[in-house]
Amino acid sequence: QVTCVEVVEAYVERIKEVNPLINAVVKDRFEEALQEARQVDKLLSESPGNDYLEEKFPLLGVPITVKEAFSLHGMPNTSGLVNRRNVVATSDATVVSRLKQAGAIPLGVTNCSELCMWYESSNRVYGRTNNPYDLQRIVGGSSGGEGGVLAAACSVIGVGSDIGGSIRMPAFFNGVFGHKPTTGVVPNDGQFPNARGVRTSYLCTGPMCRYAEDLEPVLRVMAGPGVNKLKLNEKVSLEKIKFHCMDHDGGSVFVSPVDKEILQAQKKVVEHLESELGVQVQRVAIHKMKYSFQIWSAMMSSTDSNGQEAQLFTDLLGDHGKPVWPLWELMKWLVGMSSHTLPAIALGLTEKLMKLNPGANAKLVSMGKSLQEEMEALLGTDGVLLYPSHPTVAPRHHSPICTPFNFAYTAIFNVLGLPVTQCPLGLSSEGLPLGIQLVAASYNDHLTLAVARYLEKAFGGWVIPGKV
Repeated sequence: QVTCVEVVEAYVERIKEVNPLINAVVKDRFEEALQEARQVDKLLSESPGNDYLEEKFPLLGVPITVKEAFSLHGMPNTSGLVNRRNVVATSDATVVSRLKQAGAIPLGVTNCSELCMWYESSNRVYGRTNNPYDLQRIVGGSSGGEGGVLAAACSVIGVGSDIGGSIRMPAFFNGVFGHKPTTGVVPNDGQFPNARGVRTSYLCTGPMCRYAEDLEPVLRVMAGPGVNKLKLNEKVSLEKIKFHCMDHDGGSVFVSPVDKEILQAQKKVVEHLESELGVQVQRVAIHKMKYSFQIWSAMMSSTDSNGQEAQLFTDLLGDHGKPVWPLWELMKWLVGMSSHTLPAIALGLTEKLMKLNPGANAKLVSMGKSLQEEMEALLGTDGVLLYPSHPTVAPRHHSPICTPFNFAYTAIFNVLGLPVTQCPLGLSSEGLPLGIQLVAASYNDHLTLAVARYLEKAFGGWVIPGKV
């Protein structure tokens, strides 16, 4: 009914309209996108049957955006690091290439936090991204530009990555869907920084979308041949899922208590599942979740099976030059002389402190391994856990520095390797997105995706920002 050029033009106009407010798209490729749209229209006019095209190009003509940390040919690839500001990608990351081959049209790249290791998307290269529901609030990180651009209806699909909640936090704060797949299924190649050593088991690349039904087709394309490990062709009977529910992490000293409205939204989900599906949602209290931040931290800095140490964040900040001295950078920052953000400097300092107690770290790593076994046993092949996405709704700018460990609610599932779908649940009394994490055992992504589609129908999914 509409041409591909019309679709792409509509999204380009939308970005031009809202990007000055939210600063999510940091570099566009509008001319190339329109050129690619013309080629799609030409292909459609010359092709006798669309069935063949649908199979060969499942995302034909669909506008997408890509987190700037991923290589997209001809686009910058700085990850918000000042000394990479002249780096331009000369090739495509594997997932980007797969999406393009499936017919998707990239409109540009979006903002992230410095080196993708903080939950506010702000850096010294592109500045700060603002939440479309309230410009005074954060979009989350590190795939924050993607969260904002999708929420503001500037894109259909986003490419995100997640090592501590970097897909799910922005999806939650911006009221869209995000999926962290089972570890090791979707390739991570072509992003900076990429994971090394033990972290290769924790970093995940995945889709972010406004609509739940889009997650699965995009995941199929991203996973390529790896998709066979996932059971996406299995029909899911929601009534047969064993639902478990946990309201909070058990009261970690590092993490804020969960907001009343987030707990209320979760309670409504439980009541809805019980009344509409006739299932019994089992309340669980998993004691080790209280140590989520400590477990994540210890496992992130542990050695892999070959004894290779995790790459130091201070080395990454130096980017092939001299490693950065966080204390010296902090002094420089205080007088406005540092080219790094305060969260990046603080992370460098924390990393140094973590090295001081190897015994405690080893204990936490083994606690993580036993928590993983406990979770896999609890969830089995037919279980889904409902768990808060974050203790608060989207915080105001800069305030994450006062609650630096709140990302533990998402991070724990990275080191456990479990698939998680972030699902929006309407807006709070302040008009900010609410949501929930849906967690399954490894390779059972099909369960969380099916529950997300169901909850979207029940609770309305994405809500247009500014719509009162």
